[in-house]
Amino acid sequence: MYPAPSPVYPRYRQPLATPAAAVPQLGAPAPERPRRARPSGRQRLDLSGERGAELRGALASVQEICPEFAPAQLLRQGTESVLLAGSLGRRPVVAKCALSTAATEKVRREIAAHRIFVRHRPPVRVPRLVGADSGSGTLVMEFIPGRAASTRRHPLNAPAVADLRALFAGVRRLGEWEPPGDDFGPEVNYQALIGRCHSLGMLTDRDLSDLRALLHGLRGRDGALPRQFCHGSVYPSQAVLSPAGPALLGWSTAGWYLPGRDLATLWAVLGTAPVARRQLSRLAQLEGPQLRDAFLVNLMLVLTREIRECEEAVHRAMRAPGPDPAATAARPAGSLAFGEERRLLLRRLHDDLALTRRAVRAAVGTR
Repeated sequence: MYPAPSPVYPRYRQPLATPAAAVPQLGAPAPERPRRARPSGRQRLDLSGERGAELRGALASVQEICPEFAPAQLLRQGTESVLLAGSLGRRPVVAKCALSTAATEKVRREIAAHRIFVRHRPPVRVPRLVGADSGSGTLVMEFIPGRAASTRRHPLNAPAVADLRALFAGVRRLGEWEPPGDDFGPEVNYQALIGRCHSLGMLTDRDLSDLRALLHGLRGRDGALPRQFCHGSVYPSQAVLSPAGPALLGWSTAGWYLPGRDLATLWAVLGTAPVARRQLSRLAQLEGPQLRDAFLVNLMLVLTREIRECEEAVHRAMRAPGPDPAATAARPAGSLAFGEERRLLLRRLHDDLALTRRAVRAAVGTR
């Protein structure tokens, strides 16, 4: 037996003298503890009114697959889905419930992706699947503590350099991963997608011929286009930054794309971060003209999608009977009105599309 370096039993310690002012007097009220500030991005559960009926239906769908789910806070309630934070026993979880047919299809694709991730873990952190119901479009997944890289799809201010560096590193690791088998189905049909954008008037005849020329140059000897597994919609608002590394959410658009799809998505939404855009452009040119041309094709299509969705949001706001009081109260003081903010965003997106159009024509001219 080795001698113990210190006594086995703890020594008795004399209690410290307490100031008389700190000792509560008998009969005096207990000192009030300071309350913690409630996060501004979360809302309490209000089950009254029309919006409350949607919440009650979403909560019933969640408790149908997870009867022990106890809701705590409402993270987001939009026109298409509801996001609830709660717990299963001592395990914090997040539940997503679809409110429309289109949203149900998106949640079904996200559920299918999470079920694939149960068998094949990607190289980036993903919330673990807890429960799901494809019929009702209900998904229950692990809650990942951390903070979002941005609260907006198009950040008004450039995110921190360290946050963007971690996000770019995660996107690059994901692009180098190849899921085994054909669980994610065939790659995106770029010919049909370009033709659809042209029929909607988002692309000119010159854009159509230039993009088809780039696709023709990207095809290999077997006639197939190069492909890369991508998240598909890796916005900063879909990334949760935690000490264990960035975690990506919203996997409804995950699949096989031309290389550089995620880089093009980040370039399109980071209009307020020119340094980050230059870094993304350098990453897209590391492997030569092939990856550069694929990045340009993706960028043209991503920008047309962002312009179309922004215009649709403006039209929905114009058709609305009046401003949403909850959305108006949630906007920070001194911020721009919704219409002015969207006008500036549309102007920037059109400028980016014109810049990308010139880059595409230059790439076609060098072939």
